[in-house]
Amino acid sequence: MKIISLLLFVFLIFGVVVDGLAHPYGHKYFPEKDPLVRKRIDQWQDLKFGLLMHWGPYSQWGVVESWSICAEDEPWCRRKIENYEEYKRRYEALKKTFNPVKFNPEKWALAAKQAGMRYVIFTTKHHDGFCMFDTRYTDYKITSEECPFHTNPRANVTKEIFDAFRKEGFWVGAYFSKPDWHSNYYWWRNFATPDRNVNYDIKKYPERWQKFVEFTHNQILEILSDYGKVDILWLDGGWAQPLTDKQIRAAVNSPNYKFTHIQSQDIHMDELVKKARAKQPGLIVVDRAVEGPYENYLTPENQVPQKMLPYPWESCIISGGGWSHVPRAKYKSARTLIHLLVKIVAKGGNLLLNIAPGPDGTWDADAYDLLQKIGDWMKINSESIYGTRPIVPYIDGKVCLTRKKDGTVYAIYLADEHESEPPSEIWMSRFQPKRGSKISFLGTGQTLKWKPVGTGFVSEIPRTIRENPPGRYAWVLKIVQ
Repeated sequence: MKIISLLLFVFLIFGVVVDGLAHPYGHKYFPEKDPLVRKRIDQWQDLKFGLLMHWGPYSQWGVVESWSICAEDEPWCRRKIENYEEYKRRYEALKKTFNPVKFNPEKWALAAKQAGMRYVIFTTKHHDGFCMFDTRYTDYKITSEECPFHTNPRANVTKEIFDAFRKEGFWVGAYFSKPDWHSNYYWWRNFATPDRNVNYDIKKYPERWQKFVEFTHNQILEILSDYGKVDILWLDGGWAQPLTDKQIRAAVNSPNYKFTHIQSQDIHMDELVKKARAKQPGLIVVDRAVEGPYENYLTPENQVPQKMLPYPWESCIISGGGWSHVPRAKYKSARTLIHLLVKIVAKGGNLLLNIAPGPDGTWDADAYDLLQKIGDWMKINSESIYGTRPIVPYIDGKVCLTRKKDGTVYAIYLADEHESEPPSEIWMSRFQPKRGSKISFLGTGQTLKWKPVGTGFVSEIPRTIRENPPGRYAWVLKIVQ
């Protein structure tokens, strides 16, 4: 991941255009032209809550996924071993000890479903190039004979995860890194690897780059051919994109310049997407941080945009520790994540919550506890989340608004940490229900008294509800107009 730095890299160094439908980082959004894909994007926007999982041999060390083998000098990916070549050798040897014998995707899928999640994005391959699927195009994979887990009947973990989550009704998405730091066609062993980019001159060695393009297409099409219905192709590594000479010159002359091998890295997305959708009609493609027609929705990372965004988007949020497994990870509270979900949905987005499996193939107990608490809230209040769209003013004080397509509005009161029961009145200053609207308190079915006040309204909360509120963290008023 670490897409924030990558997006700033794109924005500050490549000088992307800022007009039209503005991306939080300066991108334009290009609406999809294919009517089937547009329909699928609209359906995806109804799902609201998804699961992201970063998992690979790196989980054995509890280090950030992939980045420690990148030679860039960043505090979040520094190595404890000073000899880079020795570190990289040991890192790549992790496949020989990766043996997640407690892997049980059905347990994950059930816990995610009970939490109210409705789609999953799984890291089939991160930047280090290690494949969590049974690819035919490299032996750097979990089903390699050098990986002890290869004898396990569930060794093809991508297939097992996709199958388990589909059985629970989930949409399935394949995270796939365009850069591949293990491929000799990307990081050529003939040269050093000074940064995240391809380490040779593509114009000088076009045949080598073409082999990498073919390798990338083959692996993605392999996933889209052999792993059942795939709803989302979620591509990471936004620096692997076509650039003009003008953009490259601007990058090199920028005061923010720190990358050695900035060059156009065109993997022919137009050809790839055409072939991909021939195998998976209606496939949503998320070419992250690459402005253009193949960024079907946008993905601000570890943050919530300040304002409502007028196009499809999701916030990718770490639940605890890091994107990948961290020993003794400290997880966000259920209150924090429920409030995040509500604020994201009120602004028109989806929440993609990351949970990182450990080296033995299990989730932390705290992750299950967190999902259960979120699920308890969703059982009462999920109708205010699923299938909704934003409505002005989106957020008014401690109250967030969502709206069903039939016009029903939900006012979601976000409780402070010290609030164990709703207040005697819930009010808004910038939204007023239509005359004759009926307001009820979700989880009770009880109709509430309300009255207009200025440009807003106030609703009385009876003592019976305050003394025995349905759930914790946030309470919802249903407004039928």
